[in-house]
Amino acid sequence: MTDKSIVTPNAPHPEAYRDPKAAVDQLVKLYEQATIFLCEKFTETMSNGHPGHRYRAFYPEIRITTTSFAQVDSRLSFGHVSSPGMHAATITRPDLFRKYLEQQIGLLIENHDVAVGISVSDTPIPVHFAVANDARISVPQDGAAEFTLRDVFDVPDLSTTNDDIVNGTYKLPDDGTEPLAPFTAQRVDYSLARLAHYTATEPEHFQNHVLFTNYQFYVSEFEAYARAQLADPQSGYTNFVSTGNVEITSPDEVIDPVMKMPQMPTYHLKKADGSGITLVNIGVGPSNAKTATDHVAVLRPHAWLMVGHCAGLRNSQSLGDFVLAHAYLREDRVLDDDLPVWVPIPALAEIQIALEKAVAEVTEYEGYDLKRIMRTGTVASVDNRNWELRDQDGPVQRLSQSRAVALDMESATIAANGFRFRVPYGTLLCVSDKPLHGELKLPGMASDFYTTQVTRHLMIGIRAMETLSEMPLERIHSRKLRSFHETAFL
Repeated sequence: MTDKSIVTPNAPHPEAYRDPKAAVDQLVKLYEQATIFLCEKFTETMSNGHPGHRYRAFYPEIRITTTSFAQVDSRLSFGHVSSPGMHAATITRPDLFRKYLEQQIGLLIENHDVAVGISVSDTPIPVHFAVANDARISVPQDGAAEFTLRDVFDVPDLSTTNDDIVNGTYKLPDDGTEPLAPFTAQRVDYSLARLAHYTATEPEHFQNHVLFTNYQFYVSEFEAYARAQLADPQSGYTNFVSTGNVEITSPDEVIDPVMKMPQMPTYHLKKADGSGITLVNIGVGPSNAKTATDHVAVLRPHAWLMVGHCAGLRNSQSLGDFVLAHAYLREDRVLDDDLPVWVPIPALAEIQIALEKAVAEVTEYEGYDLKRIMRTGTVASVDNRNWELRDQDGPVQRLSQSRAVALDMESATIAANGFRFRVPYGTLLCVSDKPLHGELKLPGMASDFYTTQVTRHLMIGIRAMETLSEMPLERIHSRKLRSFHETAFL
């Protein structure tokens, strides 16, 4: 279709569906039509120069209109809109999100007894995101081509790529259409591109259960566990993907080391239905923790856990003890603009029970005896790795008043972003030093600890995730994570 200066692909008329699979098929068709069009026109333009007009294609859209409040199971925290009216969401990569979309659309149809509309939206697809799925095409840097890219194609627009919906600051358009999903298509595309960059693995490899750690020591143990699972045909695990998208299906296959490690090395132990486990080494610091969770969140994982090292703050703790976070003291600061520090971050019962059960299974301590090797309580997260070098009066007083039992730099960030993005979260840390009691983290002191504790700690995180993977999704997604006025989609 041509509108003088803008050329677009021919858009079919909107269609209504009561079959979620057929609805997603149409989303895939519309998305492929749009991205193929942009890829073809981009290739032509790079070869022939400025065409004298713009090329534009649009994201597909899901839309639902209801005239009454839904009568749904009050235990269900998602799958229905909170009030009558129009609700819509732009969609990207429906092939990647097929299972998620079929589930969410199916719940909408079931709970409201209405059809969902599938059509082309009025939100342009930036050419960078359209060509990202075609390895043969790369977008040149600004000024490298013989024409200005934004004169011919739409480019990413940060003014519409934001977290307004999940942050609760979204302003309705003039027609009053409410958001149907927590992220817009452009926001999702932005994060998919960032994930591939930071982790050196493609988004389709990510599993529904994500472990975050702050030490590379856990990676070799995760690979060893993965190889053992691949050797067991009853395990349910099918593939192991290493940084660089190196994928193996047999425990004997060799993984060549990558030439350059990414900022956040990531590894995936996969199951056919996506219920496997992803391990992300986010490195040290709340900024990294926020960056990783900002982008993983668009994949709508079923749960994420922090399994890292921490400073023990109580004299009764020993190196190697575990800390199960029941609360968080947020002195990390990176989320203050998105989630004020006065917002409580509650512990989620399902996650806490799964973690405590896993600790008991792996350590063979039960009941009251668990207190020998595990403390529960507040974990403090700070933004200064060398906090010990400051004047101790202020920090130690706050830590004592908060009843904190451990301190790190990532856990509160990961939990707070889980709360913000409605992703179930939890934290199990391992004490690697006790700075308030003269036991600093030094190479000679840490070596035995690392050798004996890494396997056990990682296995606890894996066992907890396997327990969670057996639970129905509606049970894991607590209503604690939902606000007064929520999107229907998780």
